[in-house]
Amino acid sequence: MPEISRFFGIIIAMYYNDHHPPHFHARYAGMEALIEIETLSAMEGRLPPRVLGLVVEWASLHRGELLDNWRAARAQSPVCEISPLD
Repeated sequence: MPEISRFFGIIIAMYYNDHHPPHFHARYAGMEALIEIETLSAMEGRLPPRVLGLVVEWASLHRGELLDNWRAARAQSPVCEISPLD
């Protein structure tokens, strides 16, 4: 699973050829959530509320890049690193 960003101990990644809807995986301290790109809501899993807030803030800033990476991953092409949250 390619890592596309890392910040504050949070790892953001996407699987190649993953299932719909477009989403990414956010991991933190042994927990994981799947975040839908369009709605920025957790589809599965769980993260602490503060961590989920940081993930949603980051994703809202990078939604276009996330969708580009989703398309690339579905096509089994390389994904691009996305700037972390500062």
